[in-house]
Amino acid sequence: MKTQFDVLRKSRDLVIKELEGLTLDQIHTIPAGFKNNIAWNVAHLVVTQQVLQYKLSGLNCLCPDELIEEYKKGTFPTKNFTEEEFEEVKELLLGLPDTLQEDFEAGIFENYTEYPTSTGFVLNSIESAIAFNNFHEGIHYGVIRSIKKFL
Repeated sequence: MKTQFDVLRKSRDLVIKELEGLTLDQIHTIPAGFKNNIAWNVAHLVVTQQVLQYKLSGLNCLCPDELIEEYKKGTFPTKNFTEEEFEEVKELLLGLPDTLQEDFEAGIFENYTEYPTSTGFVLNSIESAIAFNNFHEGIHYGVIRSIKKFL
């Protein structure tokens, strides 16, 4: 599992690198042909990881419920972050992988509610959720890179 945690950290480092030099206006821009923006994608990564791994394990998520409601699957950007709010999201993005690994190693993920993803893959354990989340993060990393080309 160590590799899975390393992949998650690396993918999030790559996302943070894509944000370098972008203004608040740029991260909130929705280019023609896209349905969301870079800020939404970053927050969505935080939320999805928490929902797939903590919520489906019957545990409390480690990000605000408001963030989950605004950036979960099926949502669209409805507001802009302030500089301070987006800094908090980035801190969650970078810090939660360490917490996940600590919690996994502590054995807190005792239960898991089976979840069929929109890709057809069925999650049935914390291990499958961690692996699938890495796949999901890669998709959104690609979306972020694509959006960035139009800014």
